[in-house]
Amino acid sequence: MRKKSMDEEIKALLLNNYESYYRLAYSYVRNQEDAMDIVQESAYRAIKNSSSVKQAEYAATWVYRVVINTALDFIRKNRKETVGIEDVDSAHEDRYMDFDVWDSLEKLDEKDRTIIILRYFEDRKLEDIARIINENVNTVKTRLYRALKKLKIELAG
Repeated sequence: MRKKSMDEEIKALLLNNYESYYRLAYSYVRNQEDAMDIVQESAYRAIKNSSSVKQAEYAATWVYRVVINTALDFIRKNRKETVGIEDVDSAHEDRYMDFDVWDSLEKLDEKDRTIIILRYFEDRKLEDIARIINENVNTVKTRLYRALKKLKIELAG
């Protein structure tokens, strides 16, 4: 019975927060189709593994972690593939890639980028971010301020 209730909780989170998960995935891959694929794969993984969530109050942060891990898996997998010029279909790419902020975010390491995205793009609390990335709150604060300094230097230069 517990599995069924956690399945329902996860499904409700996925339905209610789809746009947020999409934005998070998009912030990693900056491509609409890839972001949708990541969210779909994340939903599958979350529902499949919902029994691993022990407490319902951690379900929301757990799903964010699933989305982040799925996005990172996608990036690692596709980093190894080479793309020829004929494979590029620029008509479907979003045009937000020109912003200096996105370029600067790319220069941060994965955890720092995740913290910035969750804090400022998804408006998550530091405690939630700490649970999502499995770090201490003070570590998250330190990484956040260090990442902000790096971004400030990068954007000013």
